[in-house]
Amino acid sequence: MKSTDGFYIRDYQPIDYDKVERFWDASGLGGKHRGDDASIIQETLDAGGYLLILCSDSAEIIGTSWLTTDKRRTYLHHFGIAEPYRGKGLSKLLLSASMKIAAKIGFQVKIEVHRNNNIALNLYESAGFKPLGDYDVFIIRDMTSLKD
Repeated sequence: MKSTDGFYIRDYQPIDYDKVERFWDASGLGGKHRGDDASIIQETLDAGGYLLILCSDSAEIIGTSWLTTDKRRTYLHHFGIAEPYRGKGLSKLLLSASMKIAAKIGFQVKIEVHRNNNIALNLYESAGFKPLGDYDVFIIRDMTSLKD
């Protein structure tokens, strides 16, 4: 896909899952423990989503951007760059590629960001994202807690 200065962005392939899982786990972005397993990724891809992989010239996975859609909004998940590669403009490269895909999908784009992550907040605001009021996000991850 897009390439610059020894880095390139490509689409996820199922064979990437173990490396992506390790990247997400090391980066605190998600993983199996949050329900992000290979079958869920494939389901979102089959439903019109994308998972972009940012690689070094040695093919090391150093960033990801996962776009999913509910046919009302496109959600940007698991967006991150490996620590040693931060500060090199790679997040802008990855976000630009992600926003081109989001534009092609054509729905509103939503991302959740930790309120103290000023670097990410600045990146997303520079790309045109606006805060969604005073909303907090709530989740139930363990669906077994809902069973009688």
